[in-house]
Amino acid sequence: MILNEKETAAIKDLQTQEQSCIEKYGKYSMEAHDPVLKDLFKTLQKKEQQHYDSLNQVLNGSVPSCNCNDSDGKSYNPTATYNKMANSAEKKSDCFLATDCISTEKLVSSEYNTDVFCFGDSDVRKLLADIQVEEQNHAEMLYKYKTVNSMS
Repeated sequence: MILNEKETAAIKDLQTQEQSCIEKYGKYSMEAHDPVLKDLFKTLQKKEQQHYDSLNQVLNGSVPSCNCNDSDGKSYNPTATYNKMANSAEKKSDCFLATDCISTEKLVSSEYNTDVFCFGDSDVRKLLADIQVEEQNHAEMLYKYKTVNSMS
C-alpha cells in the first residue's frame, strides 16, 4: 500500500496527537496522587503507544489488524479513593488531571473522525475508526473514574 501526500500528512498529524497523549499520560501518571488514577494513566499510555505504533505501520505500507475493541470503557469499574465529602487538594488535583485528559480524548477522537474520510483504503479506514472507538473508551474510563470519586 502506498499513501498519497494527503494521507501521509493525515497519519503524521494523528501520530503527533498520539505522541502528545503518550507524553501527557506518562507525566500525569507521575503527578496523580491516587494509585487508581496512576494505574489508569499508565494503562492509557500503553494504549496510546499501540495507536502510535499502528499508525507507524501504515506509514511503512502495511495495515495492522484491529480488534474493534469497544468494551474497555463499558467494562471499566474503578474503585473509589475519594469520598463524596472529601475536598482535599489531592482530590482537586486528580480531578483536574482526569478532566484535562477527557478533553484531550475528545479532541483526538474528533481528529480520527475527520481524518478517516481522507483514505480510499477500507482497511485503513477500519483501523482509524477502531482507534477512534478506543479513544472514546478512554474518555469513558476517565469519566467513570471521576464519577466513582464524586468529581463530576
